[in-house]
Amino acid sequence: MLAALRLGTDEAYTVSIAKDIAARTGRSVRRANVYTTVQRLEAKGLVTTELGQSRPERGGRPRRLVNVESAGVDALRSTTKAIRSMIGGLSYVIGESL
Repeated sequence: MLAALRLGTDEAYTVSIAKDIAARTGRSVRRANVYTTVQRLEAKGLVTTELGQSRPERGGRPRRLVNVESAGVDALRSTTKAIRSMIGGLSYVIGESL
């Protein structure tokens, strides 16, 4: 969801999400895993998907674009708050603070 938010509704699709995650984490990401995760998030009502415009470089096939819904943003806020709480007091060990 973070990558989809960062990319925006016109550019958040499986391939671009996988590339964004890989660039930020230094780990390879399989597009199939992103696709499966997006399906699960959509089933939970955290994201929605829709077909974008046809693209000539894709042989006329449209991209399935991902949009993070307000429930998804709320879930991200909750998760971020929990992570900050768990990290609290450990900056001397991990050398960073959020």
